[in-house]
Amino acid sequence: MTEYFYALDARKYYTNLMEAQKDMFQAFINFNSEIFEKESALPRKVKELVALGVAHTTQCPYCIEAHVKAAKKAGASNKEIAEAIFVAAALRAGGAFAHSTISMGVIQGMEGKEKVNP
Repeated sequence: MTEYFYALDARKYYTNLMEAQKDMFQAFINFNSEIFEKESALPRKVKELVALGVAHTTQCPYCIEAHVKAAKKAGASNKEIAEAIFVAAALRAGGAFAHSTISMGVIQGMEGKEKVNP
């Protein structure tokens, strides 16, 4: 994918971030590598599918692109990638559904049926 709302060439500014905080930048790179590159309880494919779902929730186009490529490289099928996206969509929708209780509570409070916390 080559076109995003965010310019792909904006990645060139990572060098500015690195120059401004070299130690923190390197710590982030090391942390990311530790999570994705190191053998652990979760196979790489599973980690990439989790990351892909989260990337759709955070809506980062760079993360989506990177983790789709990494998931495919780790052996994920198109069906698995699509399912990870739908899992993320369900969780995102679930958040709105769960938070609806706040709105409904406010309405009840406004109608004098329930005390609303300020």
